[in-house]
Amino acid sequence: MDGEDGAPKSLMEEMYANGIEGVDDAPSSSTSTTIRKNRPIISGEQLDIEAYAALYSGRTKIMRLIFLADHCDNSGMQLEALRMAYDELKKGENTQLFREVVQKIDGRLGPNYSTDATWCAMVDRKADQRKDKLESELNAYRTNLIKESIRMGYNDFGDFYYAHGALGDAFKSYVRTRDYCTTSKHIIQMCLSAILVSIEMGQFAHVTSYVSKAEQTPEALDPPSIAKLRCAAGLAHLEAKKYKLAARKFLEVGPELGNSYSEVIAPQDVATYGGLCALASFDRTELKNKVIDNINFRNFLELVPEVRELINDFYSSHYASCLEYLGNLKSNLMLDIHIHDHVETLYDQIRSRALIQYTHPFVSVDMRMMADAFKTSVAGLEKELESLITDNQIQLDGEVESILVYTLVPWSEGSQFKWKWTFSN
Repeated sequence: MDGEDGAPKSLMEEMYANGIEGVDDAPSSSTSTTIRKNRPIISGEQLDIEAYAALYSGRTKIMRLIFLADHCDNSGMQLEALRMAYDELKKGENTQLFREVVQKIDGRLGPNYSTDATWCAMVDRKADQRKDKLESELNAYRTNLIKESIRMGYNDFGDFYYAHGALGDAFKSYVRTRDYCTTSKHIIQMCLSAILVSIEMGQFAHVTSYVSKAEQTPEALDPPSIAKLRCAAGLAHLEAKKYKLAARKFLEVGPELGNSYSEVIAPQDVATYGGLCALASFDRTELKNKVIDNINFRNFLELVPEVRELINDFYSSHYASCLEYLGNLKSNLMLDIHIHDHVETLYDQIRSRALIQYTHPFVSVDMRMMADAFKTSVAGLEKELESLITDNQIQLDGEVESILVYTLVPWSEGSQFKWKWTFSN
């Protein structure tokens, strides 16, 4: 090859090992190639549970810790997550969930993390007293027909039920405030409360509905509320496997979000969910314009350097590096309460797009080098490419019914360097 292709063998191997740059993205010097090639890859380190939990607050913090414990195969991580969930629950009022966590611990953390019957009885007793008081107050408000007081009464009931884990009752109470809302801000508050509980219940149809309702009163929406609604819409689209729509919503989240929605999502999640959904569904132009050149989203990506780097590697066609980042991220993504069910699908779609993008500038591909770049065998690569060609996602010039082995054939037309398909058995 190195005698007939007109390019040094080392450069050709580098192009195949990491993919090929587009004409407008080609490195200007060998120094650029060296820097990219030597860029360090993240290590598959164990998740820092304490740092992870610190990103969240309220019920979602506890539920994420429980989810992590249920899905992690490392007993040390399991117990650490359950210990933190226990401690967090003791700060609240959800005795039912507390008992469930104690049952999961099963005595493995010693007597300090056993059932605290005295605490549970005290909390339950106070809950009964609080509920009686709320009912009495709400009945008085109804009698006096004071709309604002009735709205606040139902809202207080929603907060009460939510704190005690009665999510269905909390949702009903929050929704009942709608008939007593007298301002647009009240509507927004009702919608955000309904969205919060719906996310916790996994009722994402409700999430979509109340996001839409909130957006119908744009005059009352401040930037942080808009950011929260876009996050909620993104989660709903993610759950529905509408990855392109999910990506768009996460990419639209403004910096005003900050840590203001920690009871639902962290800024790092916006970067991770949005970045992976974009890689799985955007074409090259969209990836450049809506992700890489998106200043607001770039700020989120800075919080998760691994996702930032894999996106840049994907766009620059450094597939070996990109796939290694994805491989190292996978174990932690499988412990994420929202994206774990989508990891395999997203990874498959990202890989397919990488294969398509890899072949796009070529009219001929060396299967052996391509297989090395994508960490697979030639036989395995054949099946992947055959599937993509059958689905017309990769289009070939000429009438080719099967893929066996291709050879890279560069050729020149004037001063322009091009590639030509050649097929051989």
